[in-house]
Amino acid sequence: MAFDVDGKRVTVVGAARSGLAAAKLLADRGAHVTLSETRAEVPEAAGLRAAGVAVELGGHQTETFTSADLVVLSPGVPPNQPAVRAARERGVTVIGEVELASRWLRGRVIAITGTKGKSTTTELTGRILEAAGFTVTVGGNIGSPLSAQVAESTPETLHVVETSSFQLEQTDTFHPWIAVMLNFSPDHLDRHPSVAAYGEAKARIFENQDAGDWAVINADDPAVLELARRGRATKRYFARREPIAEGTAIEDGWIVDRRGISTGRLVPLDAIHLLGPHLVADVMAAATVGAIVGAAPVAITAAVEAFDGLEHAMELVGERGGVRFVNDSKATNVESALRSIESFDAGLVPIIGGRFKGGDLRLLRAALALRAKAVVAIGEARPLIREALAGAVAVHEAASLDEAVRKAFELATPSGVVLLAPACASFDMFHDYAERGRMFKEEVARIVTREP
Repeated sequence: MAFDVDGKRVTVVGAARSGLAAAKLLADRGAHVTLSETRAEVPEAAGLRAAGVAVELGGHQTETFTSADLVVLSPGVPPNQPAVRAARERGVTVIGEVELASRWLRGRVIAITGTKGKSTTTELTGRILEAAGFTVTVGGNIGSPLSAQVAESTPETLHVVETSSFQLEQTDTFHPWIAVMLNFSPDHLDRHPSVAAYGEAKARIFENQDAGDWAVINADDPAVLELARRGRATKRYFARREPIAEGTAIEDGWIVDRRGISTGRLVPLDAIHLLGPHLVADVMAAATVGAIVGAAPVAITAAVEAFDGLEHAMELVGERGGVRFVNDSKATNVESALRSIESFDAGLVPIIGGRFKGGDLRLLRAALALRAKAVVAIGEARPLIREALAGAVAVHEAASLDEAVRKAFELATPSGVVLLAPACASFDMFHDYAERGRMFKEEVARIVTREP
């Protein structure tokens, strides 16, 4: 039976991108929609009301949740929020925005998750498939929410969707044709009660797949292999380091596709223009999806060659006096920051800090001891960083990001690298990682352009 909300009372929780798109979609499908938001003001409120959506601001009213036929959560809303919990106890169905949208999609879904590299891989996968001539939409946790893609979905559409643990934990019937898991390490422990719970949320990407589907799995990551073990989809492995007989591997300067006794070349490594060897694995994952879908190697290579990466992801943003500045503001957890740090040699000065999400900052010690002149610590995590790195590298503190960039530049001179790799969320000082990255770039621009 088709999913139908016509005449139903639906409460959408959270007025960020995903919640706004879900509210509009539900109203278009005939639901009586109430959007509940804790903020006192939402710029889009007038437009929502004009579309027939009731808007409740300034806090969640429990009655709005418990009297609903369906509650839809934006990814940023904790599922144990009291009003949400009350709705569940009353027997109200609670789902996430990705789950909602997926029930109305006519095209097939290519879902991509992992602790790091999701956005890069999602964007590149979309470009590969577009270059190969497929009808593609790209979004989810980045760009356009999945709910905003429903209207244009056709049976021929391939929906390339970045999916976070927050989105996946609220899925029920979500069924990707191709599910990609890039890597796994502790993250978001300020939201998930344990590493195991975080892993269980991630593993839901495989939950509803069957033998006619594909699971693209990083064979270099034992945690990913374990999380994917119970999945029923046909497994397709990629590995940058581990030797694999079948799957996507590296051979003689090429990313290759090994199938049985045959090996096909997909992408020459010199076509990759991304900073950091760890990003090669993201390219391999995207190329693997391209090969499964049927993209020709020439199309895969053309897309990779034209791809210079995403803003705030290992982004080279300037140079002065032999010092390079690299913006990796998206490195919001310890593992991501470690991979960023390991991409450089001696002379590195990383800027680390923000709101700590969990993990072990001590894992950075060995890599920093080998490469870093010093570390500049910012934000709420400054005491944690100083304690974790004591004895491994000199730690300087800065009260603002501008001060941190200036201090790091002085420490990196001459011929070093200033790297923004926070290992933390941005919310203590900024609206999000993108604002943090933009402010980093603004200060770099001032340094680069000022008179000697």
